[in-house]
Amino acid sequence: MIRSDVQRWQGIDAQRLRSINRSPDECDTPQASYSGNGMRHLFEPRLVNGPFGDPGLYVDFRDERRALLFDLGDIGVLPPRKLMRVSHVFVSHTHMDHFAGFDAFLRVVLGRKEGIVLVGGPGFVAQVEHKLRAYTWNVVHRYAVALVLDVREIGPDGRGLRARFSSRTGFVREPCAPFEIADDVIHDEALFRVRGRFVDHEMPCLAFVVEEKSRARVAKDRLAALGVSTGAWLRDLKRAVLAAAAPQTPIQVRWRDRLGEHAMTRSVGELTTAILDVAPGQRVGYVTDLRYTDANLRTLAPLLAGVDQLFIESVFLDADRAHAQRKNHLTARQAGQIAREVGARAVVPFHFSPRYGQRAAEVIAEVRAAWSGPESPPAAADGRDQEDSDASRSWTRAML
Repeated sequence: MIRSDVQRWQGIDAQRLRSINRSPDECDTPQASYSGNGMRHLFEPRLVNGPFGDPGLYVDFRDERRALLFDLGDIGVLPPRKLMRVSHVFVSHTHMDHFAGFDAFLRVVLGRKEGIVLVGGPGFVAQVEHKLRAYTWNVVHRYAVALVLDVREIGPDGRGLRARFSSRTGFVREPCAPFEIADDVIHDEALFRVRGRFVDHEMPCLAFVVEEKSRARVAKDRLAALGVSTGAWLRDLKRAVLAAAAPQTPIQVRWRDRLGEHAMTRSVGELTTAILDVAPGQRVGYVTDLRYTDANLRTLAPLLAGVDQLFIESVFLDADRAHAQRKNHLTARQAGQIAREVGARAVVPFHFSPRYGQRAAEVIAEVRAAWSGPESPPAAADGRDQEDSDASRSWTRAML
């Protein structure tokens, strides 16, 4: 367990700290997440494993019966019912601890789920294809439920390659039209979007932010004053607002009370003004496997600015900074400094080196000190052997 002094982090409550060291069963019962104004957020993010396990973030969606998965390493802790909720998998890079779980995931969804979208970096389409070609698929075409893998590969230049693999054809690669990324948005839906940028891990590695779009809450007192009651129409209204529908868009308002069933038509603009409070959505960052360099800091600053919660690797203690640089990873102090400078409201460290098996509290405390304290930022490196950089000490002032 984490010591009580560590549990008193500014901005991180005991619930979030428990998620760092939870048992597998705890992952099955995510708790509701609320904004400061009492609005419940759309999703609940949790690490797949503990701080010493393979990196991975499971983002469960409230009332949507779906989830997102960031990285695909050891996913044994996730039961099939959790994996069946996953609609999209975003892979930071294909080192084994981030991608070795592909086969286990495929085994669960094959013959049971109709489609999965997988997103990764350079070479990703070919890597998924090679994974699929390692097996014999002489019977899957007869499965009642056909599985289609929509695989999307993003290049550092913002251009994307896409291919389709269907169990109906034994997962033969079917090329799709290429695409381009705009404003770092690698996936966009009515309720949320996912942004990504490449950082340097001696290879391109994607850092992610999943953004909930504006949230709408019904003001019950104003709803009563309007003379109507709740119903399925409220979901239609909220979705229209989050999708930026035109104010004149009609909404069919249907409800039932003791006098019977009622219906009327009102516009999105009229109903929004009358009964909804709209607030900014939640933003969650997921950053793993990168060196502490000026270039990486400049990349992360605009992507992570003001995130509500930041999941960030904290592999080594700062006393082992030279070793971290050789391994292309962050120290705990560097991770905390990044969290502080980008204005993260809460930070959850993970991906601890096994060398600290009995010293997790030290790693966490070092992140905390850098995140909440006024100390100078740790030195960034422009080159592999450079451990000190005057420019790095002012990178956030230039970027933010």
